[in-house]
Amino acid sequence: MDRRFDGAEQFAEGAQYIGGRLRSGSSGRTHAVVDPATGAEILAYELAGPADVDAAVAAAGNALPAWAGATPGERSDALHRFAGILAERSEDLARAESAQCGKPIRLTTGFDVPGTVDNAAFFAGAARHLEGRSAGEYSADHTSYIRREPIGVVGSIAPWNYPLQMAAWKVLPAIAAGNTVVLKPAELTPLTSLMFARAATDAGIPDGVVNVVSGAGRDAGERLVGHPAVAMTSFTGSTPVGRRVAEIATATVKRLHLELGGKAPFVVFDDADLEAAVHGAVAGALINTGQDCTAATRAYVQRPLYEAFVSGVADLMATVRLGDPFDPATDLGPLISHAQRDRVAGFVDRARSYATVVTGGEAPAGELAKGAYYLPTLVTGAAQDSEIVQDEVFGPVLAVLPFDSDDEGIALANDTPYGLAASAWSRDVYRTGRATRELKAGCVWINDHIPILSEMPHGGYKASGYGKDMSAYSFEEYTQVKHVMFDNTAVARKPWHRTVFTVG
Repeated sequence: MDRRFDGAEQFAEGAQYIGGRLRSGSSGRTHAVVDPATGAEILAYELAGPADVDAAVAAAGNALPAWAGATPGERSDALHRFAGILAERSEDLARAESAQCGKPIRLTTGFDVPGTVDNAAFFAGAARHLEGRSAGEYSADHTSYIRREPIGVVGSIAPWNYPLQMAAWKVLPAIAAGNTVVLKPAELTPLTSLMFARAATDAGIPDGVVNVVSGAGRDAGERLVGHPAVAMTSFTGSTPVGRRVAEIATATVKRLHLELGGKAPFVVFDDADLEAAVHGAVAGALINTGQDCTAATRAYVQRPLYEAFVSGVADLMATVRLGDPFDPATDLGPLISHAQRDRVAGFVDRARSYATVVTGGEAPAGELAKGAYYLPTLVTGAAQDSEIVQDEVFGPVLAVLPFDSDDEGIALANDTPYGLAASAWSRDVYRTGRATRELKAGCVWINDHIPILSEMPHGGYKASGYGKDMSAYSFEEYTQVKHVMFDNTAVARKPWHRTVFTVG
């Protein structure tokens, strides 16, 4: 057992959180949460089965009328308390996230946890601003207004790369708008989602408003998406799985929000600040060991800077320190599992037949060999249509390609099925302005790559999905618009009735 976080003690009652209580699963199958840095077991738990999903949906349905009927101020007050409790528990949350994901403690304490607390604080305020269009006479005889109403029970599925933040992104806008939620985290990483749900209860959010079912996709996930009492599905994960989610959700004609894969381009024009671009590329490619759908995965560098950029990235990657995630000196932790490490290695090994691995391209030796570590890797010479340029690797791998004209650079950047995020690097305001207009992505950074804000939306174009997480724009996903119209005339026989029968 990994004593850096005692999962067995915290979740002795089970890894399902239904109706405000921890309980065991009912699938009959056990799963182990494993520290990917050491291979140590953190928690063995029984996976959720369809019956657990049904119980969670029932709990959410029972809680819905009262929570949807609460005033925006009441929901806001509860979310403010929620944010405060998350802040008080920051250290435990960070340690749990580092243990189950292998994230460096600097990342969890500096990004994952404070970002989640800030998200909760933002939605505590946003809960008071669920506005529709003001009343007006759009017809001479009627007054109209718009109501925003919660959708109902939301079934959310979150990935393993940012378990705590994704729990927040899924749950917070939904409950701020008056919905109730059943969240299915990845079975690899349920710990912080469970802690998040328990904090919601401790903040006074009623039992059943936030539920967690920790189970496999084929059992818990598909049951949740297809459940007739679930009014909406919000899914973050790979594009192939997103297609399956959409197929199931379509059968019940439920609302669907998809945040899917990415292959973010990093476009460096020839007037860019080279040092800034090199540092931005390495940081953007390696954050969370590259397990980030917005990570910089393919850099396009205008030819005058290409050689210097490649050299600079290789040199900077060589300084990145792999190590124990709980050591503050560690820059890069392991991948989520040995299976994921082998998947990443497969991409790089196949690329050797058509490209050059400049640095990295292997697992480290020595003490780190027992963990799921992989060295920061730089690949050059790959063709635009090659696998490593087109497909999501989801590891610490950056492919760099040259381009000549600005037209070519933007065209290459847009030449994948994905469109989640992109960045452009230049000192020329006209070049960067063009990039923001022409890069087909839901987020475009200029002279930076990766920062996100609670106030700003996150979501993709093309095969990266549709709908928005975070910001007030996310309320568009979690509310439905109702038109209400009042007659102002008190006349029994309306002029339009003559279209149906003769009016005397």
